[in-house]
Amino acid sequence: MTEMIAVITITMLAVISPGPDFALVSRNSLLLSRRAGVLTAVGIGAGVLVHLTYTLLGVGLLMTQSIWLFNLLKLAGAAYLIWLGIRMLRSTPRDDGSGGVVATLSDLGAFRAGFLTNALNPKTTIFVVSLFMQVVQPGTPLAVQLGYGAFISLAHLLWFSLVALLFSAGPVRSRMMALRHWVDRVFGVLLVGFGALLASPSLSR
Repeated sequence: MTEMIAVITITMLAVISPGPDFALVSRNSLLLSRRAGVLTAVGIGAGVLVHLTYTLLGVGLLMTQSIWLFNLLKLAGAAYLIWLGIRMLRSTPRDDGSGGVVATLSDLGAFRAGFLTNALNPKTTIFVVSLFMQVVQPGTPLAVQLGYGAFISLAHLLWFSLVALLFSAGPVRSRMMALRHWVDRVFGVLLVGFGALLASPSLSR
């Protein structure tokens, strides 16, 4: 029971902490739609499963112990975030025919953005591997470990879906859409900043 409480508590604290996942879901919900925000959240939940899979297979420990492999993941994640941020900074909204402007992103695009943002985030790698190495006991049955993994993924999905619902709510979205040009650029700068932080030598194992 103590182990389960620790997993739940640590997971919830990690999920709600600000990061690129939060920035991406917030941006897509504000500037695109509630659907885009929720699909981004679904992608994030799926991305977590990648970390859980290689951790349960023992590859996660190898990744955190191998400097070159960890740095490769770190640089890949940083490059993706910077690329995504630059795209936001350079984005040009499309006229919707009524005098307003709308941004576009397919359902697959929203899912893919959330998936890659999380799956390529080395901080999530560290979180998942550390949780299973330091909190989950070696004798914990595999079925229970799989249950923990399902909870971690579901926690990400539910939290970021809630974020999507809040940021796409009528009053919030209507106010922010008036500043959509600057909103896109603010989130673009945030993602570039997160990418630069990931690429910096200060993020060590």
